Amino acid sequence: MDKINNYIKEFIKEEDGIGVVEIILIIVVLIGLVIIFRDSIESLVKGIFNNITGKTENITGSLQD
Repeated sequence: MDKINNYIKEFIKEEDGIGVVEIILIIVVLIGLVIIFRDSIESLVKGIFNNITGKTENITGSLQD
């Protein structure tokens, strides 16, 4: 009976696989968030790139003058 109790205690203390499970769960949550907010993320990124493009055009335009 003591062997079984010791085995159960050691099994509970063992945490080798928890890191992998946690990483997989985090990845699944992140993918879910990207899917849910895909349109918002896409419009945000497009706005940022349009802003960058506009500012670089202003800088290159002023350098050519």
